[in-house]
Amino acid sequence: MTNAKNATQSRRLFLAGAAASSLFGAPALAQTTQGPTTEFRNQISRSVKRNASSFRMLDWRPYFENLDNGAILVDINSRALHFWNEREEYRLYPTSVPMTDDLTRRGRTEITRKVDGPTWSPTPAMKQRNPEWPDFVPAGPENPLGTHALYLSWKYYRIHGTQDTRKIGRRSSNGCIGLYNEHIAELFQLTKVKTQVLLV
Repeated sequence: MTNAKNATQSRRLFLAGAAASSLFGAPALAQTTQGPTTEFRNQISRSVKRNASSFRMLDWRPYFENLDNGAILVDINSRALHFWNEREEYRLYPTSVPMTDDLTRRGRTEITRKVDGPTWSPTPAMKQRNPEWPDFVPAGPENPLGTHALYLSWKYYRIHGTQDTRKIGRRSSNGCIGLYNEHIAELFQLTKVKTQVLLV
């Protein structure tokens, strides 16, 4: 029994380690940004440092009762997104997180909609703060939601990609959680409508 348990734990650690090691591979960190984008590029301060040093693999059990439909944990402090499917396969992704505490929402929600090629419109609060922003941005390379978006049950909150790769690892969003486009594309395939989401 002990050997079986150790084998299961070793397998989980191997899968998590493989995911974490692929996370920091060349494709994720060697991306470059081409051309201007709409969302907040001029607001990213050079004084805001990246934060990848506190990434660590986590177990799902302290956060979720089960893995029905899979589970996403977003750790605002370490700027990391953890994903487990029903088979306990694990992924770890670096993220951008909200710029300030008043823009940050924590708690339990779920994925309500998945969109490949999302469009974007600023929220009323964003438009009030930034009246020069456009009312609508179509899907495409200038779209601040990147290539894919996972809509949450909280109005205006999403997990999405970004065209501005400098934002990842920083407090740089207006409330949403951002991922590299290749990571959101992978997460998009792994998740379902009703996937559990917890922001801590």
